[in-house]
Amino acid sequence: MLKEKLKGYRIILASGSPRRQQYLKELDLDFEIRLKEVEEIYDENLKAEAITNYLAELKANAFLGELTQKDILITSDTIVWHEEKALGKPKDYSDAFQMLQSLSGKAHEVITSVCICTKTKKDTFFEVTKVTFNSLSEEEIRYYLDNYQPFDKAGSYGIQEWIGLVAIAGIQGSYANVVGLPVDKVYQHLLTFV
Repeated sequence: MLKEKLKGYRIILASGSPRRQQYLKELDLDFEIRLKEVEEIYDENLKAEAITNYLAELKANAFLGELTQKDILITSDTIVWHEEKALGKPKDYSDAFQMLQSLSGKAHEVITSVCICTKTKKDTFFEVTKVTFNSLSEEEIRYYLDNYQPFDKAGSYGIQEWIGLVAIAGIQGSYANVVGLPVDKVYQHLLTFV
């Protein structure tokens, strides 16, 4: 259905995330992947979704000069928002360990912003999902980090992995958003975008 609506457009996903790519495939969309290195630096006064909105748009801006009339670009950014702090991808093992220790036994929010744009139009939106963790022992955290190496993931975890089975006590909102893309919102926005 969406594929038919977007016929004649070239959809560009500016993300190396295999999870985001898989979700677009599952929406039955033809798309190409185009990546650019963008320094993800933002004003420290930004909070929560203001951070992800800014970064999703920053990633989109890197492509603006090269989009044609029939291109639709999708960029995205995800953070874990915990105790008034943004947890992005960990710098190293020790950073990942500390992140998971801080999430253990508490609730946090996963915030993803998406920016859909053409040469002349921009649509930025976000989704917030509340996730509650069970308490994790140091041994469990080390097991997860050693076996799953979630160093490319915001907050140092992937809900679709082992940790999602043993550590997630509850989730309020979109599961897909925690995986990395609020697919239902992407679908709705693309439907009305063109």
